[in-house]
Amino acid sequence: MRVFYAYRDAPERRNALQEPRGAPERYRLFGLDEIAERGAEVRHNLEGPAPPGWARAAAAAINRPLYGMGGYGGDFASVLAALRRADAADVVFSTVDTVGLPLVLLKHARLLRRPIVYTAVGLPERLEQLRGGRVRRLYGDALRETHTIVAYAPSEADGLRDWIGPGGPEVRFVPFGVDVETFRPEPDREPEVDVLSVGADPRRDFELLLAVAARHPELRVRIVASGERARSLRNRPENVSVETDLPLATVRDRLASARVLALPVRDNTYSGATTVLLQAMAMAKPVVVTRTQAISRGYELEDGVNCRLVEPGDVDAFERALLETTTGADAGRSLGTRARQTVERSFSWERYTNTLWEILRAAT
Repeated sequence: MRVFYAYRDAPERRNALQEPRGAPERYRLFGLDEIAERGAEVRHNLEGPAPPGWARAAAAAINRPLYGMGGYGGDFASVLAALRRADAADVVFSTVDTVGLPLVLLKHARLLRRPIVYTAVGLPERLEQLRGGRVRRLYGDALRETHTIVAYAPSEADGLRDWIGPGGPEVRFVPFGVDVETFRPEPDREPEVDVLSVGADPRRDFELLLAVAARHPELRVRIVASGERARSLRNRPENVSVETDLPLATVRDRLASARVLALPVRDNTYSGATTVLLQAMAMAKPVVVTRTQAISRGYELEDGVNCRLVEPGDVDAFERALLETTTGADAGRSLGTRARQTVERSFSWERYTNTLWEILRAAT
């Protein structure tokens, strides 16, 4: 079986592709190595350097009218540059909407023939931005031509089924997974900070955490974010430190050295800080996380059992849960132990890649 992976063209993805197999950074590749180990021939859209000038010019020529007519574009450049490789595969696996939307639009225009397995990460929010019936029909028709749409949240899967309507592809909720060997507990590690928060997506509510930190200067708080997101965090209290754009191995180290992981998130259908949530749970860390639609179902989370769940935007409730978890050593250990058990039982990386393999094979 020949599988073509389509990635967002980002430095962290290119860096991961340069790492040897088994390196923590390869975790960012959505099972590419595991699919290859099953005997598949795997290629992707980032095999060469930056897309050539003709692809960038063509992308601009496509995106400009798309946005002008009320649509939503994406990274046409890296997709067009690799279109021949994609069409030589048996199935195309899009890992994110940035390349997924260009792929389905190109397939709708008959420039790509192969079946597409499309991973949606915030697609309902993008579709809501479409303006006009003509544009909505265009994207609806294009999405109906995919073989399978994968969503990491039941709420996102439900929203996409409703939006696409009858005659659409299978929309399947697939829980994300974590490598339980790479992310193992380190029980003898002394905490360097009381509270750690990690995230690059725009839904992460770091401002809520800063408000809690300002109320409790005795807490040592560390935030790991993208450089762009970090620059938006103004008036940080003195007890808050910020690090940016860390490699995954360093993020794992930061998780190991924290007492509690705090994940405040603004409500939405797709982001519940799922990746770092599962990583921390695998390391038996107590987690205080916002009960967004994305994780309220499907991830076996129970408040007070394997994590602490707080309603979106509730600063006081988040503060109470964080203080109870940080100061209650026994309670924190119990949460962490049960969190690890939950991940081992239901959300291993092996289970995720097995499901992905099943979906890709079905598409061929």
